[in-house]
Amino acid sequence: MSAFSAMMWNGFREARRNRVTVVVGVFAAVVLLSSSLVTEVTVATFDRVLTDFGLGMMSLILVFLTIFLSSSLLSREIERRTIFLVVSKPVSRRQFLLARLAGNMLTLGVLLVAMTLIFLGELLLFGADITSTQLLASAGLWFELLILSSVGILFSSFAGPAVSAIATTGMYFTGHLTGDLYMLASRSESSAVQAIGKTIYYLLPNLERVNFRPQATYALPVDAATFFSGVGYSLAWTLVLITLAIAIFERRDFR
Repeated sequence: MSAFSAMMWNGFREARRNRVTVVVGVFAAVVLLSSSLVTEVTVATFDRVLTDFGLGMMSLILVFLTIFLSSSLLSREIERRTIFLVVSKPVSRRQFLLARLAGNMLTLGVLLVAMTLIFLGELLLFGADITSTQLLASAGLWFELLILSSVGILFSSFAGPAVSAIATTGMYFTGHLTGDLYMLASRSESSAVQAIGKTIYYLLPNLERVNFRPQATYALPVDAATFFSGVGYSLAWTLVLITLAIAIFERRDFR
């Protein structure tokens, strides 16, 4: 096993030791309970409510977990002083950071697959339709978490876990509002407001590019060009954010 694979699996095992698998059980219990409640909803809106709630709960739980894992990633290594062992080995800091990102995304991917299977099971149990857009929404969520993990690791490379968590949370909400801010700024008569709106839009990631949950709720199709455009956009932002994190991490002095 290569050093990169070993560090990635170590990150996966460490996340598993944080009892993250309990999250899957909580999600299943919540969805089962909520499903019995929404059976009182009219047949016309039942599928919509079940899809909206299921995908929304997946997003909420995994975003919280992503912020927790990524914002405290480096601080845990420093507190345990394992970072000194890592930097003394013939392993580059870049390799270490990429391996920990891969470990985080592997953990989130496993949980996302488990949650998606539970969600699809609920749809089958209640006779609701399963659409391709629901699967694309689930896949798009992983790429949204990829951007968010990169943001958390970037802040974690120079700030403490509390600051990193707050900043990453703020970036999550801002990322879902940049499109609206851009539209509002464009309608303003003030050139300064327009410039500020466009600056925020282009400097921050737009998480709505990989958010297909609204389309899944209303059973609207998502074409391949839109989906892969969002995937490319998320990979480009991940590359930018991780490059910044590596540049800061390689210059950091650990004493």
